[in-house]
Amino acid sequence: MRIGSLFSGIGGLELGLEWAGLGSVVWQCEIDPFCRAVLAKHWPDVTRFEDVTAKRDWPHVDLVCGGFPCQDVSGAGKGAGLAGARSGLWYEFARIVGEVRPRFVVVENVTSGKRRWLPTVRRDLHVLGYRSRAIALSAADVGAPHLRRRVFVVADAYPGGLEAGREGGAGDGRPSPGFRDPDEARRQGAGAEAYERREGPSDGRWWASEPDVGRVAHGLSGGLDGRRRRARLRSLGNAVVPQCAEVVGRIIASEYL
Repeated sequence: MRIGSLFSGIGGLELGLEWAGLGSVVWQCEIDPFCRAVLAKHWPDVTRFEDVTAKRDWPHVDLVCGGFPCQDVSGAGKGAGLAGARSGLWYEFARIVGEVRPRFVVVENVTSGKRRWLPTVRRDLHVLGYRSRAIALSAADVGAPHLRRRVFVVADAYPGGLEAGREGGAGDGRPSPGFRDPDEARRQGAGAEAYERREGPSDGRWWASEPDVGRVAHGLSGGLDGRRRRARLRSLGNAVVPQCAEVVGRIIASEYL
């Protein structure tokens, strides 16, 4: 499977999907120069784009993933929602999905502001020809000593849905499954076993804490200047926990493939 990533950050989401064995990343899109340098180090052979708003011929992939900016939908923000300039970039995400027409879409964003973004995102995906489900996951669910609660929307193209989406319709009108809170997700439904196992990367690697959390908590290496220190802190703060993304990837592999 070929994977394309939007709002890639430092690549935590696509890394987890690769760990799950879904395939390989073929392109990424990230506007931040520091993050692009990190991506170039770890995915040197992947095509990278800078701006999601640019009009281009996006290479076809089987899965498009991304976590669009959370500032306007987060409970910590001012509540502009998807009308905000930053979180409103979701509509560029949706436009690109409509152009690429992948089989799968994975969208990630904050739990605290889910009512400001989740219904609209799922509705837009439905109009584009995708059924979706929302999965609540936190870093603690995969064994980390911190929370970082997130919602992952997994969308798959239903039969005839992509054709309906191309024509601007809303598919066959079937309702999408409702949002499941973390406790319900652990108790029942697809993927419950993955939550309970709290699985790490498929090659057996695991971690005692978030990568570099000690250095983040106590100050980065003195060899970093202030600008790079701030860029690194920002990129870590925005990153998707790859172990969570891997759980999502395993759900896709076990239930859709």
